[in-house]
Amino acid sequence: MSSAPISSSDYDRIAIITGADSGIGKATAVVLAEQGFDVGITFHTDQAGAEQTAKLVRDRGRAAAVRGHDLADPEKASSAVDELADELGGVGVLVNNAGTGSSRPLLEMDFEQWRSVLAVDLDGAFLCAQRAARRMVASGRGGRIINITSVHEEYPRVGAGPYCAAKGGLRMLSRVLALELAPHGITVNTVAPGEIATPMTGQEDQPPEPGSRPGYPIARPGDAREVAAAVAFLAGPSSSYVTGSSLFVDGGLGLMGPQAAGALPSGEWRRG
Repeated sequence: MSSAPISSSDYDRIAIITGADSGIGKATAVVLAEQGFDVGITFHTDQAGAEQTAKLVRDRGRAAAVRGHDLADPEKASSAVDELADELGGVGVLVNNAGTGSSRPLLEMDFEQWRSVLAVDLDGAFLCAQRAARRMVASGRGGRIINITSVHEEYPRVGAGPYCAAKGGLRMLSRVLALELAPHGITVNTVAPGEIATPMTGQEDQPPEPGSRPGYPIARPGDAREVAAAVAFLAGPSSSYVTGSSLFVDGGLGLMGPQAAGALPSGEWRRG
């Protein structure tokens, strides 16, 4: 096992991004291509969206490869990491972005739905990270693993029990990986977005409207490109001494817990 410092530039300039057919994944693919990365893209159902992302990467002079996968079967789906790495010639950065959620109180939730969210958001991220990390270790050139979590890696939300549990688990998984992989020159961090204007939040990549979220310190949803910029920092050489950290990109939303609780005029929040 090497005891060399984490390298700032040796790792392969190849990034694999799960769930890159839209939203944060798509924006991340574009910004990493602009920074000189070839990009592997996965999608679940939106192949056209994934191919559009690939076109944007190629328009920036970089190679792109696309694979479909369904992380509800994480053992099978994680093989896409190896397939993309083989096609592109390696992997230096993995961005675990694919995710799903739920909107049902825990007492009304069956085990199948609970497990389906954890399979995608936690099991899938673990297995994809494991496959990528094994390749990074074997190459001897280090790398970056960036797991997209949510403000809910720390803060709970009514009706989002399995999502919160998975994202909290992914934060701790990232920290353990950071400890275990640091001697190999691999950093592992999370990016924790707040509300971002993407299809997942029902906003179909709409431009965030200023002033539309008066309860947030920065009174609007975030833009996917703002999250992508944080991912790009963690993927680049300037972050070489950052590992095991969570970078919140939430417009200050996490600061509002006790403040917002004291300002609520009713108990409607209990409805989720």
